[in-house]
Amino acid sequence: MEIIKELIIGLFYIIVFPGLLFLVIYGGLSEWLDRKFYAQMQNRQGPPWYQPFADIIKLMSKQVIIPKAADKKMFKILPFIAIAAINTSIFMIPIFSNSALYGFRGDIIAVIYLLSIPTATLFLIGWSSTSPYATIGSMRVLTQLFAYEVPLLIAVLGPCILAGSWSIEDVAVFFTNNPWLMLVNIIGFLVAIVALQGKLERVPFDIPHAETEIVGGVFTEYSGRLYGFMRLALDMEMVVVAALINAVFLGGSFGYSGWIGLLLFVIKTEFVVFLLSVLKAAMARVKINQMVDFCWKWLAPFAILQILICIVARFMING
Repeated sequence: MEIIKELIIGLFYIIVFPGLLFLVIYGGLSEWLDRKFYAQMQNRQGPPWYQPFADIIKLMSKQVIIPKAADKKMFKILPFIAIAAINTSIFMIPIFSNSALYGFRGDIIAVIYLLSIPTATLFLIGWSSTSPYATIGSMRVLTQLFAYEVPLLIAVLGPCILAGSWSIEDVAVFFTNNPWLMLVNIIGFLVAIVALQGKLERVPFDIPHAETEIVGGVFTEYSGRLYGFMRLALDMEMVVVAALINAVFLGGSFGYSGWIGLLLFVIKTEFVVFLLSVLKAAMARVKINQMVDFCWKWLAPFAILQILICIVARFMING
């Protein structure tokens, strides 16, 4: 009986909260807010709140067309691999309290690894479709991965060094107890925000999906519900990375739990989404070589500077 109870609770976590259903709904609302922020900055009205969900329903009802030369099994399964990786990572990130459901020592490395899987699926989507446009897009995805991943990892590890732990939960608790030390991580926070813009492949780093150059990039041959599932995966990923930034840089829920903790989670994650929208509105698309140069010449050095600042601050704290 106890095993059945644990199984039901586990399925609830995976399917309802904080898993799939929560990420899909909150991801859709975050996409709407992103589009609304972006529209307002361009002096437009923007879509109604239900537009992202209407888009997904429309895509789910359309026919899936698979290119004759494509790897059909790979083509069909990749969106679900991306969704599974994103869904798994949320269990290690605190949401409505400073406690994660299944946190452990070193879980921040596991989350970074899991969040690299959706990017890998984007590469495989383009490569397996055999379309020349999608193949070019997939190579750009891989090139960007090597550009932003290192600065993002270094930036996220800075607060871990300061907190003296590789656990996301411990980092959130540390900054809850020492909120003034969040100011030490301002450089790393800004580096992480810019790197996330590349990870989510948003303007100015939407190079793999440049419509004016390569039609639709990796999604050129994707249609119907498969494309709908990838849209869901991207919305879910935006929520998870915003939650990670909240836990690592913004102190999580500041020790509150329940509805107050969830409200703080919503406010802080949407603040991250707002910053991403500002970047999207303020910048124009750059070239792939410009993106790589920027990440290695500017983001990576600033991320390393953040590490050095955190090491010095850690020594000062320890006396």
